[in-house]
Amino acid sequence: MPDTSAAIAADIAALLADYAPPEGVADELLAPDGELRPVWRPLLETLLGETAEDLEHRFARGDTYLHDAGVYYRQYSGGGSNERDWPLSHVPVMIAANEWADLADGLKQRAELLERVMADLYGPGRLISEGHLPAELIARNPEWLRPVVGIRPQSGHFLHFLAFELGRSPDGSWFVLGDRTQAPSGSGFALENRMATSRVFHDLYPNAGVERIAGFFRGFREALNDVRSDGGGRIAILTPGQMTDTYFEHAYIARYMGLNLLEAADLRVVDGELTMQTVSGRVPISVLWRRLDSRSADPLELDEDSALGTPGLVSALRNGGMTMVNCLGSGVLEARALLAFLPRMARAVLGEDLKLNNIATWWCGQAAERAYVLENLERMMIGPALSTRLPFDLDATTALGGRFRDEARSPIEAWLEAEGTSLVGQEAVTLSTTPAMIGGKLVARPMVLRAFAARTADGWQVMPGGYARIGRTEDPTALAMQAGGSVADVWIVGGEAAEKVPHAQRPETPFLRRKQGALPARAADNLYWLGRYVERAETAVRLLRAYHLRLEEAGFRETELVSEFAAFLGRRGLDVSQPVPPGLVRLFEGARDGAAKIRDRFSLDGWMVLNALAEAAETAGEGIAQGDDTARQMSRFLGDLASFTGLVHDNMYRFTGWRFLVMGRAVERAQQMAVVVAAFAEGSFPPGGFEIAVETGDSVMTHRRRYAVETNRDTVVDLLVLDEGNPRSILFQLDILAEEEAAVAGPRGPREISEAARAILRLRTALATARPEDVDNARLLEIADEIGGISDALSAAYLG
Repeated sequence: MPDTSAAIAADIAALLADYAPPEGVADELLAPDGELRPVWRPLLETLLGETAEDLEHRFARGDTYLHDAGVYYRQYSGGGSNERDWPLSHVPVMIAANEWADLADGLKQRAELLERVMADLYGPGRLISEGHLPAELIARNPEWLRPVVGIRPQSGHFLHFLAFELGRSPDGSWFVLGDRTQAPSGSGFALENRMATSRVFHDLYPNAGVERIAGFFRGFREALNDVRSDGGGRIAILTPGQMTDTYFEHAYIARYMGLNLLEAADLRVVDGELTMQTVSGRVPISVLWRRLDSRSADPLELDEDSALGTPGLVSALRNGGMTMVNCLGSGVLEARALLAFLPRMARAVLGEDLKLNNIATWWCGQAAERAYVLENLERMMIGPALSTRLPFDLDATTALGGRFRDEARSPIEAWLEAEGTSLVGQEAVTLSTTPAMIGGKLVARPMVLRAFAARTADGWQVMPGGYARIGRTEDPTALAMQAGGSVADVWIVGGEAAEKVPHAQRPETPFLRRKQGALPARAADNLYWLGRYVERAETAVRLLRAYHLRLEEAGFRETELVSEFAAFLGRRGLDVSQPVPPGLVRLFEGARDGAAKIRDRFSLDGWMVLNALAEAAETAGEGIAQGDDTARQMSRFLGDLASFTGLVHDNMYRFTGWRFLVMGRAVERAQQMAVVVAAFAEGSFPPGGFEIAVETGDSVMTHRRRYAVETNRDTVVDLLVLDEGNPRSILFQLDILAEEEAAVAGPRGPREISEAARAILRLRTALATARPEDVDNARLLEIADEIGGISDALSAAYLG
């Protein structure tokens, strides 16, 4: 029999023919002796024999998932920012489970050390008084927040969620490049990387023995529940908003863990208690997972210029009624200079040496350390002591290898002498490399790994994985996504199949169905306007289709009907000189942007429909003619909108948010119908206007069955305004509004009725008792205004 193992080894060698890590650099794929690390072998065998087309199809599965899920990062430039597709590096980083276990032990120790240091810096201050840490490094750090001094966290802990930037030394050992304690990001992206990469290697992942990461999030969710004051109150994530570069992650984690996603405007401190505004009033917040910098969190006591914070947040923390993840002021632990003193502080605080070293760092405010840095300039990176940048992330304020990036600057020796207390020297980093598939070949690219740790009931737990930043080139200073870098999943692989996550045990107590959570007013407002934008877009599409059909019927001549119709559309921002007017594209984008603001409460399927619509609309007008071709395109748009409507009505749980989405659609449909009927059933409009109104109201077949006579104004008004059985009529929308508003308001006495309910009842009663001849054009415009008043009343009652 042929030696298959030898043949496979030969094939792997051919696959790695172009794989050449730099000399003197550790590599994830190849051991120091140049042999393949065993943990990589199954993945390489999966890739054997695959053509360029096979690889393209394989990688496309992951890219398609990320695109459909709407995963993005925000790229900043001088002209602003843009959303960019998530730059997945399709080949995961493979690490053996036994190696990861040692690394995780070191990270747990480090997390506990950082907790103790934080508690001391905002408490007794012994580390400074006993000489383990220079006072000026803390006093001069803008992230050390004096108003937080003396505050004892309600949970008993300052830190709950951490991230660590890790590199591998040339000798193969791991070390810490930086600690992320302020508002660590990336755990949600690690989840999405896993989802995408498991699709790329769908034939390998299930049986590859990869440790799952879902349990890490479940444990942290349980820990957040445990620290709620008196077991009550809400848990929420505080985000700076949609324009932050990690907003997608904030929304994704909120949805994945079932948490509220809030902005500062949702919060208010009342009598020292943090509350959020909901459609039912204010409710307390017990746990706040902060995803913005500390200094921005409270304009009253911290940064008065912050537009992202909530006044009084520090006082709420001081009163002890809520837990913050992580506590305000935790950014002080991220300073580069602190790395120089962590080994000493570990011995003082923990009574043991660090299990996991950090990058060698020297604070130049000490004479001996400054002299050492001067003697070793060629292998040093010198930069600001209080910076949180990683040592390979160079800018104009740093020097590397004894030279400034700006050659015109004064000599480094003079700089160190004059500003030594503000500077650190760090050993120049040599990053390890990992495989990346570029141009159809596996090549070695520099890598930094981000790992995550969460405090749970069982102590610190480390995510079995994380994500790796991969350079597009061999330049180790270009790992950031803003510089063209990519991101890879990290697989922790054991010798056996990964342990399966056990099913939760059935509790001994009887099952109790939980009530719906409180809906933040801002989320309700976004859902309401999402409904309005979708309905507004649908009306525009129906009008445009009707216009192009009549344009075709007229032989593209400017008849009176075509001209008046075009003028009406123009007044609504729809330029018919283009098959797909920019005004329609903006409506689709408005619907998508509205959905983007509530990604934490919106289904992936619904998002995919709206995102696909907005993307298709941008190019749908290219290469199509006006008339029938454009009418068919509008029909395709209507099909997509119908898909969205079906998802909303068939799949969306009837929680309070759904009711606001439905009310938004009902308000918009009623108002649009009043305007359309007023325009096309008006006596001066050219013949054919009645038919346009009925067609726009999607009621052509119903009209033919209901009325034996030809279409006239009375039949149009009766069907589109007064018919309580027509789901397109104004009266039907008022019935929806009455029902949903009552459901949102909840039980109330016979005389307890909101202004919104009164306005709905008044108009509904008037229309229910009206006859077609009573509803002239002036009355239709009044109805449109009254519906606008209903919208204002709903906003005042629930969305303010």
